[in-house]
Amino acid sequence: MTTATTVTVTSTSDSASVARARLSQQVIRFAGVGVVSTALHLGLFAALVRGGAPSQLANGIALVIATVVNTGLNRAWTFGVSGRRNLVTHHGQALVIFAITYAATTAALAVLGAVAPSAGTLVQTLVVAVANVLSTAARFVAMRRWIFRTPGEPTDRHDPASAGGDVLESSQGER
Repeated sequence: MTTATTVTVTSTSDSASVARARLSQQVIRFAGVGVVSTALHLGLFAALVRGGAPSQLANGIALVIATVVNTGLNRAWTFGVSGRRNLVTHHGQALVIFAITYAATTAALAVLGAVAPSAGTLVQTLVVAVANVLSTAARFVAMRRWIFRTPGEPTDRHDPASAGGDVLESSQGER
């Protein structure tokens, strides 16, 4: 009888290259989704304000709608999650993250209201856009590390799964 042994050596640099490529792809897709959802948010905001809604109410309504669309697009396209499994949980978690953007945009509108109470729709929309952009990095990190985290994927460089050195895996076949 013979023993078959297969040995696979995976260098950490190969794993790191794959992880960097995956992260880059996610960042690019996240940015694309962000452009679409930001345009939706700002368009709805401007339309509601022009229609007579107070800016804070318009911001809240527009942001909730944009967040639902953003989560759906990021879930499928950026993070490759499909099907109904965890759909409600993912949207619930995204609404927690929504609070980051809502707080930033609400505070920005409040400051604008105090500094320039007669600011027009364009200025208000620009202020909301800047606050939205500033909260984007926090949303990406929260989505990547909390909502759409792949089980078994290291969360940071202190994780043992991403420790330095080569990984040696071996499997023995039938004897």
